[in-house]
Amino acid sequence: MTETRAQTVYHAATREEALAALETTAKGLTEEEVAARRERYGPNALPEPPKRSAFVRFILQFHNVLIYVLLFAAAVTAALAHWIDTGVILAVVIVNAVIGFIQEGKAEEAMAAIRGMLAPRSAVLRDGQRSSVDAAELVPGDVVLVEAGDRVPADLRLLEARGLKAEEAILTGESVPVDKTLGAVAEDASLGDRAPMMFSGTLVAAGTGRGVVVATGGETEIGRISGMLSEVQTLTTPLVHQMDIFAKWLTVFILIIASGLLGWGYFITHMEFGELFMAVVGLSVAAIPEGLPAVLTITLAVGVQAMARRNAIVRRLPAIETLGSVSVICSDKTGTLTRNEMMVASLAAAEHLYSVGGNGYAPEGAVRWREADVHPDEHAVLMEFARAAALCNDSSLRGHETGWRVEGDPMEGALMALAGKITRDGPEPFRGWARTDAIPFDAAHRYMATLHHDHDGAACIHVKGAPEVVLGMCANQRATDGGTEPLDGDHWHEMIEDLAAEGQRVIAVAARKVAQEHLVLNVEDIAGELTLIGLVGLIDPPREEAIEAVAECHAAGIRVKMITGDHAATARAIAARIGLQNSESVLTGADIEAMDVGDLAEAVLTTDVFARTSPEHKLRLVEALQARGLTVAMTGDGVNDAPALKRADAGIAMGLKGSEAAKEAAELVLADDNFASIAAAVREGRTVYDNIKKVISWTLPTNAGEAMTIIVALFAGMALPITAVQILWVNLITAVTLGIALAFEPSEKGTMRRPPRPRDEPLLTSELVWHIVLVSTLFLGAVFGVYAYAVDKGYDQALAQTMAMNMLVVLEMFHLFFIRNIYATSLTWAAVRATRFVWACVVIVVVAQFAITYLPPLQAIFGTRPVPLIDGLMIVGIGAVFFALIETEKQMRLTFRRPAA
Repeated sequence: MTETRAQTVYHAATREEALAALETTAKGLTEEEVAARRERYGPNALPEPPKRSAFVRFILQFHNVLIYVLLFAAAVTAALAHWIDTGVILAVVIVNAVIGFIQEGKAEEAMAAIRGMLAPRSAVLRDGQRSSVDAAELVPGDVVLVEAGDRVPADLRLLEARGLKAEEAILTGESVPVDKTLGAVAEDASLGDRAPMMFSGTLVAAGTGRGVVVATGGETEIGRISGMLSEVQTLTTPLVHQMDIFAKWLTVFILIIASGLLGWGYFITHMEFGELFMAVVGLSVAAIPEGLPAVLTITLAVGVQAMARRNAIVRRLPAIETLGSVSVICSDKTGTLTRNEMMVASLAAAEHLYSVGGNGYAPEGAVRWREADVHPDEHAVLMEFARAAALCNDSSLRGHETGWRVEGDPMEGALMALAGKITRDGPEPFRGWARTDAIPFDAAHRYMATLHHDHDGAACIHVKGAPEVVLGMCANQRATDGGTEPLDGDHWHEMIEDLAAEGQRVIAVAARKVAQEHLVLNVEDIAGELTLIGLVGLIDPPREEAIEAVAECHAAGIRVKMITGDHAATARAIAARIGLQNSESVLTGADIEAMDVGDLAEAVLTTDVFARTSPEHKLRLVEALQARGLTVAMTGDGVNDAPALKRADAGIAMGLKGSEAAKEAAELVLADDNFASIAAAVREGRTVYDNIKKVISWTLPTNAGEAMTIIVALFAGMALPITAVQILWVNLITAVTLGIALAFEPSEKGTMRRPPRPRDEPLLTSELVWHIVLVSTLFLGAVFGVYAYAVDKGYDQALAQTMAMNMLVVLEMFHLFFIRNIYATSLTWAAVRATRFVWACVVIVVVAQFAITYLPPLQAIFGTRPVPLIDGLMIVGIGAVFFALIETEKQMRLTFRRPAA
């Protein structure tokens, strides 16, 4: 769109002028015209944010304190003409840079894929039919329908507006929503004064409306101002940041020690400077966990992708850590714990109560009375139910490969399916009836009425709505045989209570025949003039997988609380079916209003069902739970849920039914709106945290063991049991393989049977510090022991150092198998079987070690010698003894920690 043409549209005095300027109609564009305009204007997407080139990303991998240390070391060794050492150091630097480069690219791809999964959808009119399309498919001239909570998908000129307000702070800085009207504006109107316009990226705060697309993509106002709405999510978390700082301070600490050792060795023990300097370089590389931040980030990226496969899309990575400590999940009922596929379960007529079968929105299923199928020919009232359900209805059913879906309100979709089940005419029964007039549903009067005519001269008014309202409009009730009789108010009120107690949402349907010349529907036509057909009981059935997920959460020590706007009786019935604790005890919004902060903080601990609540109540409940020291995950889907989602430790928005405002406020988005995906996300969050803990628990002890070997040798004035270049090799081959393998570890058995970890639990616990001390001491003893054994047998120093180096690598491999199971024994077939990543890495390390030990070209570079077979077996045996020692120590810790039965 050119700017002149866009201005013409929003200056237009009437909707007809606006539509004419865009060469469209109130019914929208045809599919052919949409295709043509998409070719002309392109997708409705903002330009991609500028990305760093691959070369720049690669160069930035060298911007690291350790890399500077290694490059300096390479320069010194080159000056000393130690070319092999220089080459190995540079190889370590380049390999680390390549790993970081690849990892960063993978992370950007993962986040880009996640942004694609969150692409918003829009309701549009095309060929006069309402449909839901990806917002990127919109073109100028499309007619878009918006409602409260939606993010406006393109710049729109309004055609209709009912109580419409928009939040335009991202464009105008207005702190409060602005009213939207249809009147034209002056040519020099500022952006904030363009009342008939809604702009891409803004939020619909209230009301409903429809508008014609004026501009898309980069031609929108926000496209012109910023060129983009979002940036690539930075792949970092407080944990990674904390470990990055820890690594930097550890680097400084090691460099101070290295400097002291350099002075000690040169001035006290009078070692040759070149050999001493390489030993200090080896110490620095051994002690500094240079790959730890990168491996932690890879672990988080793997967790993001694992969660995405389980339909939990992470928008903000700190949520992964938070999920590992969630102790309470506050969930919506509709669509999350239930299927959000309203089904008619009961039909209450004057004389009979019918049950209705079927699945979802499929117009297939049996109507039963007294456990037997019935037919409309025998029960005439059923056809009355079907006619009212189909005609007093604005929805439509569409068959898809995955099943039937409803376009419109889910309750109306269930009524349309009911009509199909009774008439057996598919998703569009009563096609011969034409709607002449209607009174739309409004919360103020709580009913909908339609006037229809057929070609046989019949005309009829149908009404559906809240039972108490519809009953007040009725004078008679329909009998089972199709006749009428006086309304029995007591019977119907008792029936309403019975259905509601079973968790059913109850509506009433009524009808009135009128003359064919009756063409206009007024309120006077229905007040006190209707005949009640009966009550329709609808239920949103619980998800089977949600029932299992709730049980899993309870086993994991996570309390599940249901917060719904539904009636207390409905909430209680659904809670009992799902298996919530204390399902009989229900707090309503009115109860919450009457409580002060202290009383509510007490009540939330013992109550798991909250009914007739508002978004404000959700916020108070989150605050009350957090006040008791609990880590809270909260679900939400509406624009008014945003404060509670932001306040919660882990805000979870609904991806299918949720508003864009809720998604923006949340840390996670459920792609399938399913509670089972929340439980799966908690499992993945615990797994990610466990894997991070495993990476740290493997890296720090092994690095400490390597460093202690060099420090003890230098202070003792001994020859190094492992040369500096060999230390560089060990760090290179193991960090690239064994450390990264832990990022792909699956959930441990019992992951969802452990209580949530305390939210303030430090990562470097006393238990981990003890493990570092134990393992590094055993490393030191084993390496020096093998070295001393080789020297005692008369082997030359190069062979002794080769055996010590292989001893170190074998210990690290056995330590990897030990650390894979930190909560249970490692002596199981599943632990031995491991994952393909672990075995692939082990095979790579073994092959590499055989190559460096037995291939002459590599022997010349690394100063190694062939290890005799019997000595090689002894090294493996010592590794097995090391594994047995630390496994025994773990079992003793687990035994003392485990509570008595």
